[in-house]
Amino acid sequence: MPARKRTSARNAARCDPNSKSRIRLIDLIMCLSDAMDFIDPAIVDHHRQVACIAYRIGMELRLPAEALEDLILAGALHDVGAFSLRERRNTLDFEMRVPETHSENGYRLLRLFKPLSGVASVVRHHHQPWNNGRGKRAGREKVPDASHILHLADRVAVLIRRRREVLGQTNRICRTIRAGSGRLFKPELVDAFMEAASKEYFWLDLASPSLLNEISEGLSAARFQIGSEDMLGFAQLFSWIIDFKSPFTATHTSGVAATAEALAARAGFTDGECLHMRVAGYLHDLGKLAVPVEILDKPAGLIKRERNVIRHHTFYTYRILGSLPALHTVRQWGAFHHERLDGSGYPFHLKERDLPLGSQVMAVADVFTAVAEDRPYRAGMKKREIVSVLDSMAAGRHLNGDLVGLLKTGYAGMNGKRKKAQREASRKYRTLRTGKIREALPAAPR
Repeated sequence: MPARKRTSARNAARCDPNSKSRIRLIDLIMCLSDAMDFIDPAIVDHHRQVACIAYRIGMELRLPAEALEDLILAGALHDVGAFSLRERRNTLDFEMRVPETHSENGYRLLRLFKPLSGVASVVRHHHQPWNNGRGKRAGREKVPDASHILHLADRVAVLIRRRREVLGQTNRICRTIRAGSGRLFKPELVDAFMEAASKEYFWLDLASPSLLNEISEGLSAARFQIGSEDMLGFAQLFSWIIDFKSPFTATHTSGVAATAEALAARAGFTDGECLHMRVAGYLHDLGKLAVPVEILDKPAGLIKRERNVIRHHTFYTYRILGSLPALHTVRQWGAFHHERLDGSGYPFHLKERDLPLGSQVMAVADVFTAVAEDRPYRAGMKKREIVSVLDSMAAGRHLNGDLVGLLKTGYAGMNGKRKKAQREASRKYRTLRTGKIREALPAAPR
């Protein structure tokens, strides 16, 4: 549970890093990959293992530093386009059938964020079999060698049985990989893997809770440090990955981020604080990556077990972002959006005195967006109904009444910003699904 520290709401809003603070890109990426792996105990740490295996194969091949770094990034994100639990479980089959959908989705998503656009093609082809040399190309496109390394690393990782001692599995895994040489895997890569696999530390690293620590420390500091503007762009990428799991949630996060930023401005937050509020809005539902899309897409009411699964998401958001001290306040603002002033919220049951003002802003923005947008089971509410819901929750000490009042007095402007952000997110969703996105986007515009 988060520590309970009495502090004024405005002071809490000021303790975030300033706009010149920098965060390691690899740490943000590992947050994202960890969130994706929370969906099923069978795939926890899968992305980390693939990144580690690909890196070790690259080391055996004596690849240059930049190529090794790209392998780590691609390995940590290779299944980013697998939105459903069924898709993720299918990736655990050693010889997958029809894997192209999640690989293509991952490619289209990663192209949207300029610092990661270089690994998009690697992810796109990471299930391309070697096919005795015919796998050098996919249609008219040349398949990067890094994709073949990633394919091999991914298949090694799915062969590891998590509940068994790892060194006792090495002979079986190596035999299976060797049998696929030429047909599934490029022979030179299999040789490099065999050399790496002959060392016990290779396998022990894969079973270690800190398997990427040594690797991430070797990444280029200059290339992998990002500032606030790139952080905003990366947070928006997070939001697309979260929302694009389902057509029913494809615009929610963008609406919350736009509303929270606008409401924070009306509440007197500085420009820098408003930027961080927008980042928090993009990240507030990060834990929903651990919620199966089958639940998010359900058009009927949820049963108790499914409602409980939904309630996991704020806890996961809080825990996942805990590995990034520089985002301490962003973490609080985002993860506490289902807490309520009277302590009836979840998952920590914090009361008003323990909730930063930014968290209270996010809670109002989340409720407002949720009732205003269309959902699988109902159409979005009209203004009179929306105001009634917000007033009722303020009267019941669930939401901050002053913030609700600010939203009401600035309703037209804030609702306009919400709609604009959600229209843009809807356009992005359609173009992602149809493959018509041509450009790699830098940080999101203010």
